[in-house]
Amino acid sequence: MISFFRRIFSSKLGLAITLAFIGLIALAFASADVSGTGTFGGISSSDSVAVVGDEKIGIAEFARTTNSAVDQIRQDTPTITMRAFINNDGLKDVLDRMIDRTTLSEYARQFGLRAGDNLVNSEIMQMPAFRGPDGNFSQAAYESLLVQRSLTDGLVRNDLMQGLLNDQMTLTAVRGARMPNKFAERYAGLLSESRKGSIAFIPSGVFAPKDDPSDEKLKAFYAANTTKYLRPERRTVRFATFGEQHIDTRIVPSAAEIAARFERDKADYAASDIRSFTRVIVPTEDAAKAIKDKVEGGATLSAVAQEAGFSASEVAATDRAAYTSDTSSALADAAFTAARGTIADPVRGTLGWHVTRVDSAEKRAARSLADVTPEIRTVLTQELQIKALADLSARIEEEVDGGTPLTEIAKDLRVEVTTTKPLTADGRVYGSAQETAPQELAGVLKTAFDMEEGEPQLAEITRGETFLIYETTEITESSTAPLDEIKDQVIAGWKLDEGAKLAKAATDRILKRMADESSLSAAVGKEEERLPPAENVNLNRSQIVGQDRQVPPPLALLFSMATGTTKKLEAANNLGWFVVDLDEISAGSAEGNDQLIAAAAQQLQAALVAEYTQQLTAAMSEEIGVERNDAAIEAVRKQLLGET
Repeated sequence: MISFFRRIFSSKLGLAITLAFIGLIALAFASADVSGTGTFGGISSSDSVAVVGDEKIGIAEFARTTNSAVDQIRQDTPTITMRAFINNDGLKDVLDRMIDRTTLSEYARQFGLRAGDNLVNSEIMQMPAFRGPDGNFSQAAYESLLVQRSLTDGLVRNDLMQGLLNDQMTLTAVRGARMPNKFAERYAGLLSESRKGSIAFIPSGVFAPKDDPSDEKLKAFYAANTTKYLRPERRTVRFATFGEQHIDTRIVPSAAEIAARFERDKADYAASDIRSFTRVIVPTEDAAKAIKDKVEGGATLSAVAQEAGFSASEVAATDRAAYTSDTSSALADAAFTAARGTIADPVRGTLGWHVTRVDSAEKRAARSLADVTPEIRTVLTQELQIKALADLSARIEEEVDGGTPLTEIAKDLRVEVTTTKPLTADGRVYGSAQETAPQELAGVLKTAFDMEEGEPQLAEITRGETFLIYETTEITESSTAPLDEIKDQVIAGWKLDEGAKLAKAATDRILKRMADESSLSAAVGKEEERLPPAENVNLNRSQIVGQDRQVPPPLALLFSMATGTTKKLEAANNLGWFVVDLDEISAGSAEGNDQLIAAAAQQLQAALVAEYTQQLTAAMSEEIGVERNDAAIEAVRKQLLGET
């Protein structure tokens, strides 16, 4: 899961460049759990976790950015916890990147580079988060989001300014970075490289003890591996739905309302002439008359237009008023006086002379109030029901905001309240491999995991049709499971751990035998325990790369070894060890494959840019100086984990 976090901060310009806008990620996503006032973890808010040159990185900024990083990972891995993030070096990664970002901006300032107010304003105005309903920058939306996230205009502007300075420092330095074509050709040739060898798996289960450990050993193992037995946060959600069926279906429009609607739309019910046309627009009157003459002589309008270098277009069924609005009264008069199937007299329009053929003509009689009353009644009834539902949802929202319990609201609506089983953030029922959260909660589950207990909220399930009232009723924080409750699981973990130690010893013995044995299979076969036989491998690199799946670690190792070598590799989750033996490498070639070489050059360019950026940042960091405050970092860690 931490690999996803690292991907968030990667780009072709390297980690430092993308981190220029990490403050804006905080603006959009970070929780407001940590403020910049008071004390934090036993140290004052004025303390810093690091000092870069003369610039301090404050503890509040550090904690806020860490929260932001975890929130970002939750978009992909909803069950991740802060503890898991920190245990995987997430806290260190965040601080390293913040230091890199500050290093670049501080170095830029020393050399007189700047990002003025106008440039910062331009960046703010382009951010989607600050746009109003019309798609343009909204000052109200900007200020509202600042208040919502407990941020200030100054903080946002400072973050943007640092990012712009970072760009000025790095973009120029890496511009034009490109690997030589020979490098790209050699790299591309690796895709057709083939390797022969063998891979053996030494499973821990084969060596796992048959007897259970003593209580003392089990407790010691459990204490050393508590993070492996973390239970995810669970929440129970209560909810009720309401919609059209909960409004008064007897709502009907009055005769006066029907008459008023008829009067408003009277033009729609008047007698009308509905026509459709095919039209050609030409630059001169002579050209228009020539086309009309040829059509009247028996040719088709489309064919004549095409022959003259023009194209015919169709005009969908319309009435005189609409056509007049789209064109002009003169064009409408000509088109609506000609007979069906004939060509109207050419008339000059804005873009040229119109040659119009009447394709269809339908006279529609006027309709009286009595004729259209059923139609109007249906439309008005739907409108009244929609309004009634909107009024109901508005009233429910007021009750929710006023603190009315969900059970009382449901009782008033006469709807059933459903209580879920404990759910995890990824939408699964805790402890079940198959059950998931009710479909009604699909769109609100993430919000449910951000809510306080017992504070109901209102949401729409189907826009304008179905609504949801929901609340979190029981929150069980992520914690290590008590040993007594998972004793069998811990015993199995201990046995696998012990088996892994013996499997490692067996792997080492096999590696020693490889000096005397002719094959990996023979070396594996001399073990006392019965092990899976080694498998022969003969693969082309293109067979394992470029696919939408991760390359198995043993194969990745096979394609990174030297000919005639044998190496070991630990399997994930204490499952065992791999022994990888490489016998032969058949070099590939991309000579003449310009497309493949160009793709390789592009990949290498991204790697080269990242390397240049890292080296540039490291050199700047050494010159201006970086100091870390380990006590402050530890205080932030404890506070984020809720430790005293």
